[in-house]
Amino acid sequence: MLDQTCFYATAGGQPNDVGTLGEWRVLDVREEDKTGILIHTVDGPLTGEVSGEIDWDRRLDHMEQHTGQHLLSGAFEQLLDAETVSWHLGSESCTVDLGIEALTTEQVALIEFECNRVIRACLPVITHRVDLAGAAALPLRKPPTVREHIRVVEISGYDWSACAGTHVRSTGEMGLLKIKSWEKNKKATRVVFLVGRRALNDYMRLDSTTRDLGRALSIGVHDLPRYVERSQEETSGLRKQVKVLQERILEIEAGELVAGARRLAGARIVRLVSGGRSLEELKLLAAKVAGHPGTIAVFGTRGAMPQIVLQRSVDLRLDIGAVVKQVLPLIDGRGGGSPVQAQGGGSRPEALEHALDQAIHKIAEALK
Repeated sequence: MLDQTCFYATAGGQPNDVGTLGEWRVLDVREEDKTGILIHTVDGPLTGEVSGEIDWDRRLDHMEQHTGQHLLSGAFEQLLDAETVSWHLGSESCTVDLGIEALTTEQVALIEFECNRVIRACLPVITHRVDLAGAAALPLRKPPTVREHIRVVEISGYDWSACAGTHVRSTGEMGLLKIKSWEKNKKATRVVFLVGRRALNDYMRLDSTTRDLGRALSIGVHDLPRYVERSQEETSGLRKQVKVLQERILEIEAGELVAGARRLAGARIVRLVSGGRSLEELKLLAAKVAGHPGTIAVFGTRGAMPQIVLQRSVDLRLDIGAVVKQVLPLIDGRGGGSPVQAQGGGSRPEALEHALDQAIHKIAEALK
């Protein structure tokens, strides 16, 4: 505890200052149980008189974000009659929660333009010390939470809010405010925004990224959206072609597998163990195989988590789901399905071959 301090304590949605006291780092600053006593957490012992130094980059960042929140909330209330329910100053971005359920792109653009208009106007940011009567005489957007020593922060002639946070001296010092995104959050709308250096750094990153993309693609930055749209259309077309070709290839492979299938109890059994195929492709191949009359696919996938896929043609009388449930314990697996198609996965790859053999054995018994 110090007899005087310039370190801001966590309060009102704004994080604490950090810096140094003497030779030690200040890690946290908090008020003790609403007593007005500030506790500075440091990483070493302190006695006597000490000199403190605030991390100014962090303080300035918080000043920019907090003043930006006042401006943004004031603009939302004045232009859209949208009250700010809460706000949060994060390490990378800030949010305000508004008491409305939706925002349009046009409304966001209007608010963003208004905030940056006020920033360019370089309005003074003024601090008032008032009592309850003085507070009642001001057009406060945010009412006080205390009854004495009330501090009101005014963006000259534009916004008044009871607040004990840190702020810049004029709106011009913020430089820039950018709304990054907005989404529904319960019955409110959460708006993510950046102010000052954060907004500038974000713009510089985006500018660098778009320029690099333009150079890599040999097109202008403004042509990027049209290029992406065209590429998506081409990709969608290619995916459809690949799907058609894959279906055709699997049909051919299924025909070859069925032609060399083992006959058992009046049915053709196609047994296949794959190590490089996805489960979805294997299931599709099993369906192609089972599309041939009197045929059963008994498939498995190798790997740390082996999978078993069984499927029969619709003309056979056999409960494939029951067979899968009987053999899955052999690979410590779980799964299920219908009488026509079933699958499951386990954790014992070394038992996969035995499990498939047992599946064929049980299929043979059921077909007798």
